[in-house]
Amino acid sequence: MPQFVHHKAALDGSGLPPNSLAAVRACLAAGAEWIEVDICALAEDDFLLVHSHDLQVETSGRGEVSTLTPADVRDLRLLQDGRASAHPPALLSEVVGLLAEAGGAARLQLDWKDHTPYPSREPLERLARLLAPLGRRALVSSMADWQLSRLAKAAPEIELGYDIHLYIEHDPPGSTPETGALPRSVGAYGYRDDHPLASTRWGTSAAYLAERCKGLLALAPSATTFYCNHRFLMRCLADGFDWVQALHAAGKVADAWTLDADDSAVLADARMLAERGCDLLTSNTPLALAALLKEDKR
Repeated sequence: MPQFVHHKAALDGSGLPPNSLAAVRACLAAGAEWIEVDICALAEDDFLLVHSHDLQVETSGRGEVSTLTPADVRDLRLLQDGRASAHPPALLSEVVGLLAEAGGAARLQLDWKDHTPYPSREPLERLARLLAPLGRRALVSSMADWQLSRLAKAAPEIELGYDIHLYIEHDPPGSTPETGALPRSVGAYGYRDDHPLASTRWGTSAAYLAERCKGLLALAPSATTFYCNHRFLMRCLADGFDWVQALHAAGKVADAWTLDADDSAVLADARMLAERGCDLLTSNTPLALAALLKEDKR
């Protein structure tokens, strides 16, 4: 049975803003195994729980997260349905404090949104200092392998996770990638992939995917957990390659994101990936998804 990751501290339609301190508190009260939140570095001392560096996307503020201090964000409010809510954006120090006080086994995944290398080691050391009270209960994940490499050197005690999709992705039929999304081109095997191995068909799809998997494992050797879009994983299975099996063979943990129980097609993917031994399932409906998969086992 996989473990369930509460995406942005989601709790099955709780009505609480994503990434808010109240949402994290509710997940802890519900017995969450994993709570995932997004972080961006402030100008000093702390990190802010937001997905975008542009404050106006998720908060009542304006400008870039990196220009503000913790004191500057106290008067901001998280947006909900386009309006300012009663909830201020959370600081990483506050979330760590909540988990440390709660004790127990709940783990925290920090989806690190700072992809541009920092001008100094200070933010890396800051992150390590803030996470120290949680020890191995914290994991920092990123799509930026270069950032993970820097963090591994600055703070080798922090467990790391790697999302592969800056390098390879598959778009469902009829969908269009966001403007500027990486990878930029669709390769010979039907995946968005700018790597030379995707430029022409030289073997089976399964052989191509196996080579890409090897290369991506080498980009983030310190990562214990690899994060993959569930639709990508299912397309690869149809092409004869099982990422979960390959990651397990390399000694890695496999996470599939983001699987919500209120979509029948997505639920079918969750069931298949659970049967294949996927270790973690990230969801906005973690309680419902867990209940349905547990029911399948009876």
